[in-house]
Formats: sequence, C-alpha cells, structure tokens
Amino acid sequence: MKLVPLGDKVVLKQLEAEETTKSGIVLPGQAKEKPQQAEVIAVGPGGIVDGKEVTMQVKVGDKVIYSKYAGTEVKLGEDEYIVVKQNDIVAIVED
Repeated sequence: MKLVPLGDKVVLKQLEAEETTKSGIVLPGQAKEKPQQAEVIAVGPGGIVDGKEVTMQVKVGDKVIYSKYAGTEVKLGEDEYIVVKQNDIVAIVED
C-alpha cells in the first residue's frame, strides 16, 4: 500500500523519540515526548487550494519540524504516518 496525498497535503514519518537525555538519564516509555521532527515521505501536487495558488515547498526526503497538534495519524501495516497540510510544517531541518 502507498499513501498519495492530495492538494497541499504532506505525508510524514515521525522520527524516533530520544531514549536518553543529554545528561544520560534513560527515559521510560511514558516520559518520552513525541518528537515534532519527521521525514517527508510523500508530497501532494499543490495547485489551487481554497481559492489560492499553493506551491509545494517541501520534497520527499526533507527532514521537517511540524506543529505539535497538527495532522491525522494513519497506520499502514506496521508503519505509522502523519498527514498534514503544508502550512502545518514550520521549518525544514538542514544539515
């Protein structure tokens, strides 16, 4: 199965949560906060959305930071994805 986003939607795969803090403290499962960093898996075509021209600014493979409560969580097989609007992505992380 494959997710193909429509309009200005982007499919993200969340990056793994940190297991330990910078000082070396191991975090139990419940204490780990969901990271807001993800990798772009698929990008919609953009086009006219709500009467406005939308140009997609992210591409597959980009690492991004997205709004905390944004998107719809989707599970396909063993993998979990988040489908968000492009304007819910706040930054692209560059190395």
